[in-house]
Amino acid sequence: MIYEDYYIFTPGPVKMSQEIMDIGAKQTPYFRNCEFSEVTFACEKGLLEMVNAPKGSKVIFLTASGTAGMESVVMNLLSKDDNALVVNGGGFGGRFVEICKTHDVTHRDFKVANTNLSDIEALAPQEDYSALIVNAHETSVGHLYDLNAMGAYAQKNNMLYIVDAISMLVTDKLDMQESNIDVVIASSQKGLALPPGLTMVILNPKALEKVQEIKSLYFNFKDYLSNGERGQTPYTPAVTIMLQLEARLAQIKRLGGVERSIANAKAMSEYFRQSIKGLPLKAYTPYMPNAMTTLTPTDGKSAMDIVNGLEEAYKVMVCPNGGELREVIFRVSHMGEMTKEYTDVLIDSLYDYYKIDRA
Repeated sequence: MIYEDYYIFTPGPVKMSQEIMDIGAKQTPYFRNCEFSEVTFACEKGLLEMVNAPKGSKVIFLTASGTAGMESVVMNLLSKDDNALVVNGGGFGGRFVEICKTHDVTHRDFKVANTNLSDIEALAPQEDYSALIVNAHETSVGHLYDLNAMGAYAQKNNMLYIVDAISMLVTDKLDMQESNIDVVIASSQKGLALPPGLTMVILNPKALEKVQEIKSLYFNFKDYLSNGERGQTPYTPAVTIMLQLEARLAQIKRLGGVERSIANAKAMSEYFRQSIKGLPLKAYTPYMPNAMTTLTPTDGKSAMDIVNGLEEAYKVMVCPNGGELREVIFRVSHMGEMTKEYTDVLIDSLYDYYKIDRA
């Protein structure tokens, strides 16, 4: 099988536990019955608890990628009568801008760099906005924003606060009530450490009131919410991934809760960053999450050469960047089933690649 014996440090898909992989190896069951409805209800309950969603919140389950979750939120909650402030700090922020353009949603392309937006009140363009949209962790550059500061800004200005938490859920703190978040977008293949193919949209009561009639069959939230009352989706769900999600949420709870998972990701990220201090690599941003480390070579080497060298010589996969940053940075994930022993494989490979003895 392709890459089966490789060590994986990419920010999605990430390393999964054997327990979760075993579920994926079983026959996919039929799902239009009460038994599967109970699975859906359990997944919804677990996710709402994980993000401390306010009472009355709901979860929409989409058999789709994270980008579909991003687009569906814009389609269902915003219109040409809105004016959205879209944080654009990289490739995924830029994707939200393109989504707004595609659906004729009035928006401001709020380009940012070198800030976690703790000072958004001072930095944001002075204009009336109805929504604030942000990728909490701009995965393209490994940059984490201050969700509390942005939430306070959105609440003060009566804005719908939409947060893509796809690459920070389970590894970095996310609290809908504390941060005044109205919408959370999550996907299966990152912090939840499941296969790709399932995206979840969590809507608080304020967001639920904003759901509108749209011209879309597959992405119509009203249809999903109606079917969700009976624990079903309008169209075929990612059945096996839903079963894995149910087990994963129970696993996280059994192992000490999401706080323990966050603490483990933090410990792994700190261990990795401390261990590579002897190498000619530096952090690309001072605002990195626990989920990922973004590195740039300081010795003139191409980041892409390092990515290829690790894969070819050591069967270790880290993540390259694209576009103008292709030769400048590479990304290392700390999401999923990470341990010091597993992380040491990457660290030792980097030292060997550079022909430097690890202290």
